[in-house]
Amino acid sequence: MRHFIRAATLCACVGAAAMPAAAQDAFPTKPVRIVVPQTPGGASDALARIMGQQLTKKWGQPVVVENRAGAGGNVGMEAVIAAEPDGYTLLMSYVGTQAINGALYKNLSFDPGADFAPVATLATVPFVAVGRPDASFHTVPELVQAAKGGRVTYGSAGNGSVNHLLGEMFNSAAGVKLVHVPYRGAAPALQDLLGGRIDVVFTSLPSVAGQIKSGTLRPIAVTSARRARSFADVPTIAEAGFKDFDVNPWFGLMAPKRTPPALVARINRDVNELLRTTEVADSFAAQGAEPYVTTPQQFAEVLKHDVAKWSAVVKASGASVD
Repeated sequence: MRHFIRAATLCACVGAAAMPAAAQDAFPTKPVRIVVPQTPGGASDALARIMGQQLTKKWGQPVVVENRAGAGGNVGMEAVIAAEPDGYTLLMSYVGTQAINGALYKNLSFDPGADFAPVATLATVPFVAVGRPDASFHTVPELVQAAKGGRVTYGSAGNGSVNHLLGEMFNSAAGVKLVHVPYRGAAPALQDLLGGRIDVVFTSLPSVAGQIKSGTLRPIAVTSARRARSFADVPTIAEAGFKDFDVNPWFGLMAPKRTPPALVARINRDVNELLRTTEVADSFAAQGAEPYVTTPQQFAEVLKHDVAKWSAVVKASGASVD
């Protein structure tokens, strides 16, 4: 009888192991949701929609983008944490929410750096300093000169946002004091920039690509070490003499922490295949983004490094949200 029980138990274990594998091979069998924890129109939203369209074609199932903005991305992250870890709910993440919020928000109920499963990076996206076409400064040296000669303001998506911290990093590198004006999101900051109420905004290149191309906004410089492929005429901050200035945030997909590793690997493989296509590369380039291919393990290491890096920047800035 004991031999029978052991054999039955072994069969049950083998069956249990085989069932998830079969389910993963069949994935997905229903619509997949990508939660974007920001409002429509920004880099996260644009990249999620490009990838959602491509995954819809690849998987033969709808991939729906759902914007769940609020609390600097925490509302959307909480929605993903509460979801079933079955691959059908993914988080469109970026360094701002995942590597900064843990240091910025003092009363979070979760750890953005540890409570998700890194699935796949999608792209790196430089930020860009933009001003009005009629501004007295059009280059980084002219911006520095203006800041040394008077009051220059810059708007951000809020205290502790990447936009805010970029301004503080620029202040430190250039030895100036641009005056920070926080907003509830990048969109109202850009509206006030156009309205003449502030002077500069540091924002993601995709969020202002159309306005740069139309001439509504004038790009001063991008924050990455290299120029953006589709905006090759826009210089870098590093070219202005600040050779170590290089901020090129990553964007990627996360899943609830308990998502099976085999399923994470499956999604990663499918995403990476798409990132290597000309169609996706061109779509990303039009937004100022470059495809960024990693394994889940490499993504986890990048996240770990950036949590430490940006936590130090947050601490140095003094920013905090209760």
